[in-house]
Amino acid sequence: MVAGNIEDWPTGQNFALERRLLVCVCPVELHSAAAAHKCSRLQTRWAHRQNACVSRRAKIGIVIMKIAAAQIACAPGDLEANLRTIHDFASRAKDYGAELVVFPEMVDTGYSMPVIQKHATGGNEGAVPRLQKMAKQLSLAVIAGVSDRDGPRIHNGQVFIDAGGNIRAKYRKTHLVTAAPLDERPVFTAGDAFVSCKFEMFNLGLTICYDLRFPEVCRALAVEHGANVFINSSAWPFPRLEHLRIFALARAIENQCYLILANRVGTDDGVTFCGTSAIIDPYGVIVAAASADRQELIQAEISEEVIKSVRTRMAVFDHRRRDLY
Repeated sequence: MVAGNIEDWPTGQNFALERRLLVCVCPVELHSAAAAHKCSRLQTRWAHRQNACVSRRAKIGIVIMKIAAAQIACAPGDLEANLRTIHDFASRAKDYGAELVVFPEMVDTGYSMPVIQKHATGGNEGAVPRLQKMAKQLSLAVIAGVSDRDGPRIHNGQVFIDAGGNIRAKYRKTHLVTAAPLDERPVFTAGDAFVSCKFEMFNLGLTICYDLRFPEVCRALAVEHGANVFINSSAWPFPRLEHLRIFALARAIENQCYLILANRVGTDDGVTFCGTSAIIDPYGVIVAAASADRQELIQAEISEEVIKSVRTRMAVFDHRRRDLY
């Protein structure tokens, strides 16, 4: 699916560039040979147009990066099955030309408190070394929510691995869910620090699921860390689907940042997740979005120029009342 035509873009007008990003949304599970053929043709057309777009933008000095978000289901307690799914989606992201792919929360164990208690691993074992090897093989940066066992404590973690297989950043979820049956407190220990990391020309602020309910998290990442792209790995349940959409949009708009949301689908331990993964630009425009109930890979380009333009047009950070808050 392509939004806008590269030939229609006035190269001297940033606003046109901001509003006409290319978007690709393609379901992984296709239901017929005809549908698969159609999707293949769309992907080929998408690749040709993206190459033309990159060439055109390079001539006018625009810094862009292709990012993908993988909306997947997990098999609770089955690391090997989950790693196969992750590898499949990462390979698809690489084929689409993405430089970074984002995965949901707790993709190694699934999101079941008893299963996490039993199967959580430390950073030097389990999923993380395998993800490092995969990232290096594919030459693709990966961010994923994973278990993070540290002695007797278990953290709900998020790891950022670069295309060389190096761990660039680790984040531990700072806000734990308390509502049954998702009460995380008996299993997890909350993190005590916000984390950001430079990646190319962007500064990524790491967040996990429930953190979206706390505007202070993203504001601190934007103001104190200089983040301009928020990454959220999530396992958000269906009853609060509309909350997820609203929070994600609000965090992007109020901080004039991109927000990359990778949410779960499927059901773990009686809890069904609501998908709706999205890539949102600093204007609050949803430039790529997934369904509520299928495994899908979405991708879009993010642009440094868009961030600069939004912040120039409405300088909200300069207008903050530091004497009051």
